[in-house]
Amino acid sequence: SVLPSPVPPGLPDRFRMFRSCEWEILERSLNILQASDFYWGPLSVGEAHAKLQREPVGTYLVRDSSQGNCLFSLSVRMPTGPVSLRISFQEGYFRLKNWFSDCVVRLLELVVAGTRNNPLHFDEMGGTPLV
Repeated sequence: SVLPSPVPPGLPDRFRMFRSCEWEILERSLNILQASDFYWGPLSVGEAHAKLQREPVGTYLVRDSSQGNCLFSLSVRMPTGPVSLRISFQEGYFRLKNWFSDCVVRLLELVVAGTRNNPLHFDEMGGTPLV
């Protein structure tokens, strides 16, 4: 499940400079992401974890990353509690572990489909697999 988003329309202005081809990819992806029910924009990790703590395991949201080198973070309610994973953007692709796409929403669709049979493991999750 996902937490519905309170983010108003409009592109954030906090992003670093990009080449024009990267900006086109980012802008398209942001528009799709902002139309989703799970993008919360500039939400801190503490706020994200507090919201997810009250939700069922598997509930997730995407928020702006507080790390300067990442644009977005995926925060997920795991059995042990909420965790956040950075989504990087390099050379026109959003990346999460071995998955990548030129759209954040498509990346999440790939991760959801792919982890059904092959869970992901992240150090940030203390060995708990992401399914």
